[in-house]
Amino acid sequence: MSQMHLKKTSTAQEIKRDFHRRGVSIADWAKSRGFDADLVYVILGGKRKCLRGESHRIAVALGLKSEEE
Repeated sequence: MSQMHLKKTSTAQEIKRDFHRRGVSIADWAKSRGFDADLVYVILGGKRKCLRGESHRIAVALGLKSEEE
């Protein structure tokens, strides 16, 4: 039986720390990927479940969710 390799997801706090550590603003990250910066902030604030659509794509790009979630 083959073992499935799942990408580890991160917490919002870990992602924010990583942005800070790398000196990248969340707004610049969002803009460079064509995402709405306000929506990215909402997602990192835990105010969306990110079940489908753009919020799900953002959560996957941030590493909050895997593609399959």
